[in-house]
Amino acid sequence: MIRYLHIFSAVLWGISSLLGQFTTLDWKIHNVGKVRQIITNVGTIDNYNNITNYKGLINCEMPVGSNEEHVYQGGIWIGAITPEGDTLVSVTRTHFTPEEFFPSAEPWDTIWVATKGDTLDIPYWPGYTAVSDQDFVCRYSDYHILTVKDHQPLYLDVIQRSYAWSSPPLDEFIVFNFDVIPTKFDLRNVYVGYWLHGEIGNNDVADNFIDELTLFFPEKFMAVAEDNPGGNDGTAISPIGIKILRPADSSLTWTFRWYNHEDLAGYGRDPLRFREAMASGIIMQNRPDPERAHISVCFGPIEYLPVGDTLHFEVAEVFGFGREGLMKNAEYLEFLRDRNYRVPFPPPPPPLRVITGNHRVKLVWKPQPGDVNPETYFDPYRGDSNPQPFEGYRVYKSTVSRQGPWTLLAEYDIPGNEFGQNTGLQYEYEDVGLLNNVEYYYTVTAFSKPDSVTRFPSQESSLTANAVVAIPGTPPPKSVGKVAVVPNPYRGDIAYHTYNPQWEKPGGTRRYWMEQDRRIQFINLPARCVIKIYTLAGDLVNTLYHDNPDLGYEDWNLTSSVGQAISSGIYLFTVEDLDSGEVQVGKFVIIK
Repeated sequence: MIRYLHIFSAVLWGISSLLGQFTTLDWKIHNVGKVRQIITNVGTIDNYNNITNYKGLINCEMPVGSNEEHVYQGGIWIGAITPEGDTLVSVTRTHFTPEEFFPSAEPWDTIWVATKGDTLDIPYWPGYTAVSDQDFVCRYSDYHILTVKDHQPLYLDVIQRSYAWSSPPLDEFIVFNFDVIPTKFDLRNVYVGYWLHGEIGNNDVADNFIDELTLFFPEKFMAVAEDNPGGNDGTAISPIGIKILRPADSSLTWTFRWYNHEDLAGYGRDPLRFREAMASGIIMQNRPDPERAHISVCFGPIEYLPVGDTLHFEVAEVFGFGREGLMKNAEYLEFLRDRNYRVPFPPPPPPLRVITGNHRVKLVWKPQPGDVNPETYFDPYRGDSNPQPFEGYRVYKSTVSRQGPWTLLAEYDIPGNEFGQNTGLQYEYEDVGLLNNVEYYYTVTAFSKPDSVTRFPSQESSLTANAVVAIPGTPPPKSVGKVAVVPNPYRGDIAYHTYNPQWEKPGGTRRYWMEQDRRIQFINLPARCVIKIYTLAGDLVNTLYHDNPDLGYEDWNLTSSVGQAISSGIYLFTVEDLDSGEVQVGKFVIIK
């Protein structure tokens, strides 16, 4: 027996050795649409305990490439009364409360990934069939770690599925499905909640966001956190809301609260959290002042939930370009839910291969035997029942990153029909006139015909699904003799990071150029060599090792072997070919 309670919600490792012994921690990032959201298998939508080791990661970016954050923390609450009469609440995330849900140590309790059309044999879900363009599936429980301070488990298993789509009108939200299963004793008066600490603003401007507007739309059962215009974090593009679609009726008790940061410490006690935050029936008015967006939306009771039964609810982060866009997407979610997410979907991305040459990059995407072929995909959810919904390919380029922004280079589609430009299909594209030894990014997507019956728009595969980096250049020479340094001289008064494409890029996911991002390049290097850099007085500054049969260059960030930035001056270098033993000597100039 399954009790279906559908919720859509707009909210959406440094790991200790103890946890490492008892859990299999994992994380993934939804990145196929306009929302880039971290997902963990501890139930949080933030970088739990820095499990990603991904410096500078934004928990929830919308739109991709904007560096606009929306989530500091978030996750589910489950509260209930035990057979002994204890009032307990298990939480994945909140302030002043340790995380209480963890996966087991079994290898399958990682995050499973599937694309629409895939079928996975997950041990706890055999024959799982993907729903969206990017499904993540994981399982966690509130009883795997029993040393959490002040935590008494309800002994719940939670199976979480999250869906993301690559094309409009589905690419500005992420849907979460939760199946909650009691494993030890029957529960009564079960309440369910989702807690969010919104953090809405642009990381280019500030790293402290405390000016959110906290809103609630009772007629829509939707809470919204929205950036207050201006302030030290700028004005964000998109709000984030929590919309409850079902159960949206008066027979249940609904509670919406916002909190002062300091007051959250008191809600760490289970009975108080249950009574005041989850089951009180209080619907607070919109917060009158811009502050941190601490929000919880809860409902219940589910009067009886026996062992082995399943409580199902659904939550989705909803975004949009401004409040108007968010409201439009929240309304569209109702249509999507009513169709059980069965709407037309895009073809799979074509297999993309890259061939680099001197000042050129060649892209090839002709499906080969064994490849997934977008041209033969079938979509059972189309209203027009078109057996061949594939229409064409689009070629894009970026000079910034695999996430874009993207520039459309070409579009090729099936000729002789009423769709597109009828240019004819092509499977190759050559981009010429490029700078050698500089990163460029390319992607090729497949797109469908629009659905003529439901008037659903053409769907396009994800721009990031098969995005590749390509570095044009010449192959390594057979020996030394033509090694050079570029730029030479290197000038500190030139903002190389503003070039397009950038000559100097901030490291990792950091968006700001720093001193350690300076870059000169040794070019025309043999495949295996050692580069030594000296001052004019003969002092060794640094040693670089090059071992690459495909690339004939090596970068240096103008720092010494002990990490100190070098000063202006004339520098000498030697390059020793490790295969032939030959050595070349040269010099370059640094002007800061």
